[in-house]
Amino acid sequence: MPNKIGRWILKRTLQTGCILLSFSILPVLALRWMPPLTTGVMMQRRAVSLIKHHSYSTDYRWVPWKQISPNAALAVIASEDQNFPRHHGFDFKSIQKAIDAHDRGRRLRGASTLSQQVAKNVFLWSGRSFVRKALEAYFTVLIELVWPKRRILEVYLNIVELGDGVFGVEAASQRYFRKSAASLSSEEAAILAAVLPNPLRMKAGKPSAYVRERSGWIMQQMGQLGGPAFIRQF
Repeated sequence: MPNKIGRWILKRTLQTGCILLSFSILPVLALRWMPPLTTGVMMQRRAVSLIKHHSYSTDYRWVPWKQISPNAALAVIASEDQNFPRHHGFDFKSIQKAIDAHDRGRRLRGASTLSQQVAKNVFLWSGRSFVRKALEAYFTVLIELVWPKRRILEVYLNIVELGDGVFGVEAASQRYFRKSAASLSSEEAAILAAVLPNPLRMKAGKPSAYVRERSGWIMQQMGQLGGPAFIRQF
């Protein structure tokens, strides 16, 4: 009898695992070609606003890759993930550098790749729990297996939060510069990328001295990467 119970538990566990695996793989496969209707972070923002009884609106405008300036893609790579073309979802060198800096007494900074940020923003929620980080790693692996690098960049540029309720470079470009994402200059793209550490506090529309300084550094990095020609590899 114990053996039968053990086999039954194992069978049900495997079935449950297969069901959960299917429910996670299917959305990743679908979003390989389809624009996401919404994201986990967008839903989280709405839920928090309802709980706190704050007015909240989402400005989210999906545009395809060809309608996004190469400057925008270059700026986020220069700012957030310069090893993006070479890693497979996780930049272990950057993680080690962040740990070493923390050991020297500096504030622990994030070392998330663009792939990890897409996994978190699209499928999960903001937070620092072990469960969320484990799920983030799982979805990062799936994304890297299923999506080409260009698709990861395309999704990131369309769903990244660039202001309170402002998601994606098209919405941000229209809001702050009164132009389409296709027309973003290198300076404008750098300003958008400069607020990414904290888009709810830093303002692309009214950049502070810090944002201006950071955007200048990002433009230098963009030049060192080779300019817009760098994006042609995707």
